Amino acid sequence: MLRHEFQPGRLIAGVFLTLAGITYAGDAGGAWETPWFAVIPMVVGGLCLAGAAGVLTRTIRNRRAPSRKQPEPDQQPPTGPASKQQ
Repeated sequence: MLRHEFQPGRLIAGVFLTLAGITYAGDAGGAWETPWFAVIPMVVGGLCLAGAAGVLTRTIRNRRAPSRKQPEPDQQPPTGPASKQQ
């Protein structure tokens, strides 16, 4: 299995969507009674938390990434057909 970076936003979204599925499964199995509108705030709240975690993660990773300094445009050697004509 290939390694990948940890993405907490996706984890949070998955947890809340799994919780919504368990809630509906419990209702369908007769374990408890769930109103039809009860899952909407759970899913929307989970997606909002996941979005906030994703933005926070991206902000932290961009600050920790080494900054790549680009050379100034006037310091670069001329390239292309115009430089060959001189």
